[in-house]
Amino acid sequence: MQSKTRAFDQPQPLVERMIMNVEKVIVGKRDTIEKAFIAMLSGGHLLLEDVPGVGKTMLVRALARTIGCEFKRIQCTPDLLPTDVTGVSVYNAKSGEFEFRPGPLMTPIVLADECNRTSPKTQAAFLEAMEEKRVTVDGVSYELPKPFLLLATQNPVDYEGTYLLPEAQMDRFLMKLTLGYPTPEQEVQMLDRLQDRQPLEHLKPVIVQDEFVQLQKEASLVHVDETLKEFIVRVALATREHPDLYLGVSPRGSFALLRAAQSAAYIRGRSFVVPDDIKQLFVPVWSHRLILTSEAKVLGKSAEVLLNGLLASIQTPVLRYASSK
Repeated sequence: MQSKTRAFDQPQPLVERMIMNVEKVIVGKRDTIEKAFIAMLSGGHLLLEDVPGVGKTMLVRALARTIGCEFKRIQCTPDLLPTDVTGVSVYNAKSGEFEFRPGPLMTPIVLADECNRTSPKTQAAFLEAMEEKRVTVDGVSYELPKPFLLLATQNPVDYEGTYLLPEAQMDRFLMKLTLGYPTPEQEVQMLDRLQDRQPLEHLKPVIVQDEFVQLQKEASLVHVDETLKEFIVRVALATREHPDLYLGVSPRGSFALLRAAQSAAYIRGRSFVVPDDIKQLFVPVWSHRLILTSEAKVLGKSAEVLLNGLLASIQTPVLRYASSK
């Protein structure tokens, strides 16, 4: 029987091919692409927040095409209704019965574009799907397909026509990422690619839906030492007791970080998690879950800075088997 802590011989080649496939469309953002796949392998939902025009929607489309799943886009607007998202029961005059017509949420990969432009009532329609992997219409529950991944984009909240997403919904996103502007060299390369054709139209799947589900299962089997679980909980407790934080990390957030660390180790070809897998993911997995006090906001503090400060103040565990590899 193979040891849980045996390192793989090489990085996960299939995931590497998936990352390189997305890089055909998105220039110079390998770290963001890798973290996006970490979130998806973890079975978690992804939130992309940035200014308009930097490629958020294109990144989501490229991710969906790469893993070969059915994909639908929901353009969130102020007049979007909950039934526009979940589906609706329609009376069939021939059969004399109501028939359920599924909405776009009943799809393996869903892009909720500019999700913070729709009303809080419609935002609530996403919650059950994100957590329970099902939707309920007229008292009847419908299971969502596997995998079910909600990849949402949002504009910064100080932009006109945006709503603050509720804390309960933010906590259900495994990770929040920001693309940022490309460097001048990367932007020139992007213009060269777009001049003659749209790379997204020629992007081919690397794997199919069932294969991706299998990758998720394999990633969930990566070993996590008890000392690392205790490390995650210590930092989570520190956020709940921090004087500058009104709301700290929930137990759901602790589990999200655990799953993300497993997927990060899997991508890197290891059968066990090391402290660096966890430390690099604290900010993208936890920053959007924290709520600062009014005083901290006035002083210009940020969740990212507070998390980095907590990490520096808490001793990082050392794993004997990891250090010996």
